[in-house]
Amino acid sequence: MKDRRNKINKILEIPQEVYSNTPKIIITGFDEMIVENFKGILEYEEYFVRINTYLGIININGFDLKLENMSDDDIKVIGKIESFDIERLE
Repeated sequence: MKDRRNKINKILEIPQEVYSNTPKIIITGFDEMIVENFKGILEYEEYFVRINTYLGIININGFDLKLENMSDDDIKVIGKIESFDIERLE
């Protein structure tokens, strides 16, 4: 069943993040990051944000960081983003 669904999604050219829980990260310069398909916020400070996804944890470091909720599955981090890393869940 899953193979059939994957074939249909590929034929229709539906992006993987739409039909799965795969996170998608969009970075605009050093001032904005959008995380799609997130599970929750683990930690939030003005200088540090930890976002839980289905595949791991995204750590964002910076200054004057703020969260803007876009939807239940998408979140936007704005501020002066210095770096980020991903802790992969195994």
